[in-house]
Amino acid sequence: MTFQQTSDSTLPAPPAEARAPRTTDETGLPFLFLVELLSKVLFQRGQVRLPELASHLKLSISVITPLVTHLRSEKLCEVTRSGGSGTDADLTYHLTEAGMQRAVACLNRNSYAGPAPVTLANYVAQVEAQSVRHLHVTREDVQASFHDVVASPQVLDQMGAAMNSGRAIFIYGLAGSGKTYLAERLCGLLHGAVAVPYAIMIDGEVVPFYDPVQHRPLAGAAAPADEGGDLLRTLDARWVRGLQRPTALTGGELTLEMLDLRFDPNTRLYQAPPHLKANNGIFIIDDLGRQRCSPLELMNRWIVPMDRGVDYLSLHTGLVFQVPFDVVVVFSSNFLPERLSDGAFLRRLGYKIEVPPHPPAEYELLFRQACAQYGIAFDAAAFHYLLTGLHAKDETPLLACYPRDLIRQVRDLARYESTPPTLNQRALDWAWHNYFAGAGARRVAAEQQKKERERREQQSYPLNQGRSG
Repeated sequence: MTFQQTSDSTLPAPPAEARAPRTTDETGLPFLFLVELLSKVLFQRGQVRLPELASHLKLSISVITPLVTHLRSEKLCEVTRSGGSGTDADLTYHLTEAGMQRAVACLNRNSYAGPAPVTLANYVAQVEAQSVRHLHVTREDVQASFHDVVASPQVLDQMGAAMNSGRAIFIYGLAGSGKTYLAERLCGLLHGAVAVPYAIMIDGEVVPFYDPVQHRPLAGAAAPADEGGDLLRTLDARWVRGLQRPTALTGGELTLEMLDLRFDPNTRLYQAPPHLKANNGIFIIDDLGRQRCSPLELMNRWIVPMDRGVDYLSLHTGLVFQVPFDVVVVFSSNFLPERLSDGAFLRRLGYKIEVPPHPPAEYELLFRQACAQYGIAFDAAAFHYLLTGLHAKDETPLLACYPRDLIRQVRDLARYESTPPTLNQRALDWAWHNYFAGAGARRVAAEQQKKERERREQQSYPLNQGRSG
């Protein structure tokens, strides 16, 4: 895996690699905005020492000092000495009554009181510097990342090549075929650390951005400084560095409103949409077609971002602004692509990859893995009975989810009977009956056959239409 970046040394360093600002002007933020942010922090935290303010706001003391001086000159802040060292370390700062009233007014507009934000322009520049489109995925990368995954080599090759396209990927197949699992494993192909800001300032409004649930540290990532952290102290602390490329997963709960920037009138805080937090990574939309909005509405929402690499969001004040759309969008669905959208959208899907049922050899590997995972000895005769006496009889496809789910039932039965779990015909019959509810397996097979007929009809329709014309 290689991460290709320009070698032109004349280009400026990405914002996350820039020196920490030493003056308020170097922050790129308005002076009065910083004063209001400091007021909100003092209101929430009470008496605070200067080093504590610097640590909270992720700004140097040289930046905070003129802000405190301004508050004191306006009689909004007072200084109290607590301690006997006789140095400035004993000084604590707190708001006056007038300062508290001013802070409350600021909090009523936007209650954000965390680390100082970066500008939208700097965020855009950082996203471009670490763009996911700079990645180069090879077959060796796929083999290394999916070495423990039982999947069709053709499907893995399609996914690996699709990651180099920079376009959206549509993965489809039967329910339980392993589509979501394969889609989530694609994040293993996104090598390299990224940096994200704690928050972004847009037209005077602050949008919290860093999400510790989604933005996780990259295992083994080198620290910015190797010697005593000197370099780290000189870098802009408003950025969180050494993070793995994000992977966002959303399913049937997704609505169109979730894809917009939302402002909560109660908390007075913004919430960034999931695809914005997933910039420089992967955004997976699972179970496409089962959302509360129609697939056509959802896909129309993505046409412009997927086509142009930008998205448009709006503040609650009405201002519309542009943000990068630097994500690998992966759609996963049980439905055929043609059933979910029209040709205009389908043309924008770079790859349409079907995850088919497994052949018997791959299915056996999955079954052996499930046995090992749950501490049950694999039995070749019992597995042969599963294939010929159950799957073949009910014409049930060999899907990736079945081995794990059936073995779990075998384990549950053994626990109930207080006996060692054993793979045999009795246990498999019991698990099969519970899992498919008797005739359920035949119903599943009938549904799959119906979908296959629909597929053939849709594939033959354009040809027949052309002949009739």
